[in-house]
Amino acid sequence: MAWVVAAGAAVAQTPGLVVDAASGRVLFAERATDPWYPASITKLMTVYVALEQVQQGRIAMNSLLTMSETAASQPPSKLGLRPGQTMTLENAIKVIMVKSANDVAHMIGENLGGGTVEGFAEMMNAASQRLGMHESRWTNPSGLPDFRQQTSARDMALLARALVTRFPEHDGLFRIGAVKLGQTVMRNHNGLLGRYPGADGMKTGFICSGGFNVVATSTRNGRRLIAVVMGYPSSKERDLRTADLFDAGFSSAGWSAQTVDSLPPSASMTAPDMRPVICGPKRKQPREDDEQQLALRAAASGNAENPIASLFSGSALGLGPAGTAALGSRRDLGPRVAFEPIPVWLGASPGAVANEDGQLKGGRGRRVTRVAGQKDRAKPAGRTAPGPAAIAFTSSEPAPIAAGIGLAKPKAAGAAAKPKLGAITAKPTAKPEGLNPGANTAAAKARAKPKLKAAEAKADKPKTAVARSKPATRE
Repeated sequence: MAWVVAAGAAVAQTPGLVVDAASGRVLFAERATDPWYPASITKLMTVYVALEQVQQGRIAMNSLLTMSETAASQPPSKLGLRPGQTMTLENAIKVIMVKSANDVAHMIGENLGGGTVEGFAEMMNAASQRLGMHESRWTNPSGLPDFRQQTSARDMALLARALVTRFPEHDGLFRIGAVKLGQTVMRNHNGLLGRYPGADGMKTGFICSGGFNVVATSTRNGRRLIAVVMGYPSSKERDLRTADLFDAGFSSAGWSAQTVDSLPPSASMTAPDMRPVICGPKRKQPREDDEQQLALRAAASGNAENPIASLFSGSALGLGPAGTAALGSRRDLGPRVAFEPIPVWLGASPGAVANEDGQLKGGRGRRVTRVAGQKDRAKPAGRTAPGPAAIAFTSSEPAPIAAGIGLAKPKAAGAAAKPKLGAITAKPTAKPEGLNPGANTAAAKARAKPKLKAAEAKADKPKTAVARSKPATRE
């Protein structure tokens, strides 16, 4: 009970904001300009920069992005691609909006930022200044912990308005309930989608120092609202708070004279560290997709289903008689509707999946050329020692999902590959090597060495066989 009171006091001081998307008028604001650690809602800024580049003709949605060793080594949540593998920009955006994959976000940053995420961060900061985002400072495209990377509820509302008004043709990217890569289905962490009527975007985020954050949109009777909620101790409490704010916002006439870009600056200069409240040493660290309430044992609070939300008062809204819906009255959002997964793929062609050697195999048996630099693949990211960001970050998934996207199992040494119907070979052989695949393999090895005379080869057979069993001594 003591923890619930402490957590409730902390959460009551966290940012919240509701804005009319069309007019920019503020319906509710609480600490809206205070600096805060954004976590994965950072990826909305990453998508904005990418769509801006598309709009300016610098890149296309079907442009291929290549995974680097650095991008592949990012901590979870991640997709688990290997260095050299590719994905279109459009599919990459879908993956980071749904799966919140840090490796894919890093890949976008490197490919669009001139090869470095530092270059992409400069683009993010320049775009923030053009949008009038005063509290935002960006250092990476994923939202992984960095105490220099901060934003505010106001800035994220400005960014959300820019995304929905400037790129209406891409609005569907923010409301995808699930994506499917190979046989793996990944569902959106946004608990409002498919559960709150009218919810149609955008992005959630979580790190221990920032808590559970969300930038959400919802449309009712042709009116669209933007809500930003930050610093909550669980995804469920965050979603319930956002739903309550939407309820009150839609009940408001919305005639406030104050607009989101005119909110006064905060007296705070640095984002507070929520780690002691969210991920204290004696508490299990939550996950981004955690639907378990962190204070469920506090039944004595009178609201066992939603103990922290009960600490809020509807009077804080300041919406007038038309908008006095009590916050904290909602106990649950109900079951989530089943989404039809949107297909995504590796490479340029739909249906392509990665095989074991890193090449892409087309869905119709057509072999796709391996991308440049793939032969220099690094070791799997799992073998890399975790850095400070990896230690600080509490992931939404314990491990990458690469094993579930159609990766072929390694073949035993010397195993014969089955012939593929319709496969296109790079250079047809002048003469068939025979019907025995093992003979073909031996023939291929023989072609790589100087040919010996038949008599010498026959005489040296036993000696050669013995030599093969010894480790090589020359390189």
